[in-house]
Amino acid sequence: MADSKRTLEDWLAHIETGHPKVIELGLERVAVVKQRLGLNPEFPVVIVGGTNGKGSVCAMLEHILHMAGYRVGCYTSPHLLHYNERVRIGLRQASDVMLCDAFARVEQACVPPSLQELDLEKQGRGGATAVSLTYFEYGTLAAMQCFMDQGVEVAILEVGLGGRLDAVNVFDPDCAVVTSIDLDHMEFLGDTREQIAFEKAGIFRSGKVAVFGDTDVPHAVRAQARAVGAELWCLGEQYRFSEADRQWNFQGVSNVRNALPYPALRGAFQLHNASAALAVLDGLREKLPVSMAAIRRGLAEVTLPGRFQVLPGKPPWILDVAHNPQAARALSRNLAAMPPCRKTFAVFAMLKDKDMAGVVRALNGQVDVWMVAGIAAQRGATALELARELRAAGADGAVRTFATINDALLCTCNEVDENDRIIIFGSFYTVAEAMRAQSALRLDGAEI
Repeated sequence: MADSKRTLEDWLAHIETGHPKVIELGLERVAVVKQRLGLNPEFPVVIVGGTNGKGSVCAMLEHILHMAGYRVGCYTSPHLLHYNERVRIGLRQASDVMLCDAFARVEQACVPPSLQELDLEKQGRGGATAVSLTYFEYGTLAAMQCFMDQGVEVAILEVGLGGRLDAVNVFDPDCAVVTSIDLDHMEFLGDTREQIAFEKAGIFRSGKVAVFGDTDVPHAVRAQARAVGAELWCLGEQYRFSEADRQWNFQGVSNVRNALPYPALRGAFQLHNASAALAVLDGLREKLPVSMAAIRRGLAEVTLPGRFQVLPGKPPWILDVAHNPQAARALSRNLAAMPPCRKTFAVFAMLKDKDMAGVVRALNGQVDVWMVAGIAAQRGATALELARELRAAGADGAVRTFATINDALLCTCNEVDENDRIIIFGSFYTVAEAMRAQSALRLDGAEI
């Protein structure tokens, strides 16, 4: 039995070290525990996958459906500052108590009924064994447990990695969306765009709408939709958008929605994400009807930290979790569309298993000074490793190295002029550290 006195921090430490591998794709183990928990939701489920844009589509769907009056559960990852960010119900983060209770029930279900009366040391003897789950698998099942306990009317689940073998795919979606396909997580998903597309399209289901959120549709996406019998809707084919003066229009399979406000999320690519979200709503119109008023308000009020998030002040801070070339190209376009500034300082830190050179090349011409830092994590690149990648990629601007992100931020704040700008990007770790530093600077009364 689980220890009911564990805090959320205790639980997170426990589940982080409870499985021999940080990532182990596959549905067999998580399906066993799902069955024991009886997690068979009767409410509609939307699964959102893709290389970039997943979080934006989830946030737009969450806000629109909330404004339509539905009790919405939303599960996303990773978090920036607190684990509770991953599990939201009615736009509110799940409480520590709610999460601890769900983790305890998942842990209990990992143990076969025949062993639940035995001590943990005795489990595994006599042929029966407990199921070992990864951190993400634990969290996925706990999130759905929270949603069912709290009586949500619709659940939005963001894929963690890939799709076909990702833990969220143990649930059957009423609609699936793949936002975009680019090269990322190649050690798990394959080293070509078609191989990655096959994995991400594994969330499609027979007889259900599958939305693809970009105009460059890989062959594997179309092939997977045909193979399973999904109804594929692609941007620029079954649905599309057009821009008007300070507004935009959406044309879907069954709905035309005109004079829409631009999404509150900044960035040139957000109309692609907003259109994918509206296509999902089009596909679920019979189960979850939504008014134009709810769509307009949801788009206008949606928030998502760390996605081209501009913090007001002089100089402005621009936070972006961009950590692959496709996301970095979008960041570069967004920077180019901003008013000119004197200098752009980039506080930059990445994980070493990412395409560091590809990200750097995407930002060439946009950065005057690179303030390169290491990430204090097992997969984090050191500042020297990242500086070598910068030079190899022919980075424009000066390159300076720092042991930590906080050191880079402090030095940058001491050197910038109010007519400069600071972009902080490369990883969720990078943005999270900047958010903590910003809070500390505000508490100290310092200018930011």
